[in-house]
Amino acid sequence: MKEDVVYLRHMLECIRRIEVNSVGGRAQFMGSHTLQDAVLRNLQTLAESTQRLSPALTDTHPAIPWRRIAAFRNVLVHNYLGIDLETIWDILQHDVPPLKRVVVMMLEREA
Repeated sequence: MKEDVVYLRHMLECIRRIEVNSVGGRAQFMGSHTLQDAVLRNLQTLAESTQRLSPALTDTHPAIPWRRIAAFRNVLVHNYLGIDLETIWDILQHDVPPLKRVVVMMLEREA
């Protein structure tokens, strides 16, 4: 599980970067390719890190859609021309915060 801690910390860092790059609100995010690129890159890295967590750890939190998060990484990488920024903004507002809470909780348990 020591390796899990490395990936959990990395996920939390990605989430923090996402928060920093979306703090200006929807209009600022939608109007800035730089912010969009930063957020998308961190979402991709975050999703990649979820694939490296042990099943023993992810099984303890079945409410988190780990497979969907991993599949989302493939969308970001392979279907980048089809990415809908409204959907991304919705993910930032509704999916990232609960994931952050779980990651923090997992880190506290593993520490």
